Amino acid sequence: MKNLIVGWLLFCSLCLPATSGAGQGSASNNPISTLLRGNLTRGQNNIVKSAELVPESLYGMRPGPQMEVRTFGQLIGHLANFSYIFCSDAKGEKNPSQDKDFEKLTSKAELVKALNTAFSYCSGVYAEVTDATLTETISATRDDGTKVPALRIARLITDISHNQEHYGNIVTYMRIKSMVPPTSMQP
Repeated sequence: MKNLIVGWLLFCSLCLPATSGAGQGSASNNPISTLLRGNLTRGQNNIVKSAELVPESLYGMRPGPQMEVRTFGQLIGHLANFSYIFCSDAKGEKNPSQDKDFEKLTSKAELVKALNTAFSYCSGVYAEVTDATLTETISATRDDGTKVPALRIARLITDISHNQEHYGNIVTYMRIKSMVPPTSMQP
């Protein structure tokens, strides 16, 4: 995990434009957290656009008839579930949706609403972080529910990576049905 964080920070620093002088606004004072917010927003926008584009009739679709993988709708619910987990950990508070399982929702309207609400919650968490707070130790939730120490930046990078990993799944589901995903649409 430490190598992932160091590598990601190095990558981020190479992607940043050169800034001259301090005090030129939030982005120049907090380039890493600004970059994280930008990556989060782009990924969330692609996922939400996809969820809106896919018709409700395909929310029960799996990529193959015998595959033991999530349906498209379950994938959207999964993203909502884990956005709350990762972002509540990063914020240092109890998961506000701890007793809900959005993967069990079946209607497109409910799933898109859950996704938008979860992403809005995460956007608020990212809005509060600064480069200085990214290296603070927080308590991260493991799959079994236990808590372990972690750096805030690691939790936020995990959130972004998780979204991107599953956007790749979403693209596959859409392509199987000859749909064009948001990142391939003409501007």
